[in-house]
Amino acid sequence: MGQQQLLLIILGVIIVGIAIAVGLSLFSAQSIQAAKDAMINDMNNIAAYAYQYKIRPTSMGGGGGTYTGLKLPTKMATNDNGIYTINAGPQSVTIDGDSKSDPGTEDKITVLVQSDGTLTNWNFASYFQ
Repeated sequence: MGQQQLLLIILGVIIVGIAIAVGLSLFSAQSIQAAKDAMINDMNNIAAYAYQYKIRPTSMGGGGGTYTGLKLPTKMATNDNGIYTINAGPQSVTIDGDSKSDPGTEDKITVLVQSDGTLTNWNFASYFQ
């Protein structure tokens, strides 16, 4: 009877170990997805800001039909989710986002804002792929 109890204890420890490993894996995947979703949301807000700048007349501080001269406000350039930079051309803007969730990694997202404000050419690097 003692041998059977020992076998059940070992089996129980193995099952608990596997359950802990699976739980940690799921938590890590959820954390990465949450960081990615937060950055995508921030980039959508930056794109909306850029398009509003483009369609605003120059007399009101806008671009008058072009993205040229667009500057990213400090509050949009960095937050708890990431650090964002833009490269504004006449008819498109490239937004680059670098995640703050895991320092030292190359978790980056890049997107292109077209002249009509739509976001295309999403590019996800490192864990975000």
